[in-house]
Amino acid sequence: MKITPAQFRAVADALAQILPMTQPADAVLSQYFRLNKQLGQQERAFIAETLFALLRHRYGLEYHTGADNARRLLLAYLNRVEGVSLRQLEPLFGADEEWAVALKTPRTSGETPLAVSAELPMWLVDMLAPQMTAEEILALGRSLQQPAPLDLRINPLLTNREEVLTILAAENIGAAATPYSPLGVRLAGKPALNHHPLFTSGKVEVQDEGSQLLCYLVAPKRREMVVDFCAGAGGKTLALGALMQSAGRLYAFDVAEHRLNKLTPRLRRSQLSNVHPQLLDSEHDQRVRRLARKIDRVLVDAPCSGFGTLRRNPDLKWRQSARGIAELSVKQSSILTAASTLVKPGGRLVYATCSFLRTENHAVVTNFLAAHPSFRLIPAAEVLRQQQIALDTGEYLELSPQRHGCDGFFAAVMERNAQ
Repeated sequence: MKITPAQFRAVADALAQILPMTQPADAVLSQYFRLNKQLGQQERAFIAETLFALLRHRYGLEYHTGADNARRLLLAYLNRVEGVSLRQLEPLFGADEEWAVALKTPRTSGETPLAVSAELPMWLVDMLAPQMTAEEILALGRSLQQPAPLDLRINPLLTNREEVLTILAAENIGAAATPYSPLGVRLAGKPALNHHPLFTSGKVEVQDEGSQLLCYLVAPKRREMVVDFCAGAGGKTLALGALMQSAGRLYAFDVAEHRLNKLTPRLRRSQLSNVHPQLLDSEHDQRVRRLARKIDRVLVDAPCSGFGTLRRNPDLKWRQSARGIAELSVKQSSILTAASTLVKPGGRLVYATCSFLRTENHAVVTNFLAAHPSFRLIPAAEVLRQQQIALDTGEYLELSPQRHGCDGFFAAVMERNAQ
């Protein structure tokens, strides 16, 4: 890896603004780029890729080298992870020349703690310990240190997977069908697709394969009434609408206007006509009460820690805490209970998170089912098998990067009794 003094300064400056971890790293980086308009597209891509790769390895770099600021962290990353020799780094040392001796001397004071090797905060390792062995925690942590692939979901109303793969192959863009989702395409690299005809025409959307599979658990049908309860920017909403063949009625609920606003251009591209975005003031909004027991299928992709997306958002582990997780589980239970009131007799309720913590997943579902005996759990594998998707992770859908190659997801399928 080659890095110029100008590139080094830019990465170090951006990293210094991210390290307080008071805001999402991607938001801080976007602000940095807005203030440094002289940076070209390739320079921005280099800065972003370097920063996020460094954040995936931050814990180990600090532990093994004592790096305590942005410049030192970047030097340690270039040497320890990218393999840039100390001689090549000499022009970048500056006032850190004396500290750089630490890079030459590996830390040997005992065995490296599991949390460091797994690149996960100690409190998170402690939370995972009751549900995973040390070997499983290490395997999970190492899988989260790898960059995530770029997955696409094809829009079956406008194209098919074979056509998309043929177009990409003709342009020498490496791509293959995803192993589980019938609508997924996984790219070999990360080409810029924002202005590609496949994207601008609505034929493809960026969506992780795990996220696509959640929609197959909902399994919406034509002419049904469906609710995406925490729609956000609408990635799953669009997938659900396509599975409904743009028939029926699909509500996209969210409490954040700025997130729902992002759905508007995506909806226009998709050419779906059955989606109805609705801004809620809370999960107890009057709109929810008016639809009580009228909805065929409800998806609750609840606000969560996001730890299943650490490959994409490595800063999350430094911005969360055990106390924050406890607060989230209370919120998740409240949202799930409110959303369940929408489900008609015989209807389906899917609860999902992009987390691997049982506090946010199994515990929330177990407590809900105990308090709502009119709902019963349906094995996720059974639902997927009905749609000819050969994936069995047990009663729940539990996806992880090390086993399935996609983001970490959890989902539970529940149905209300017909009576």
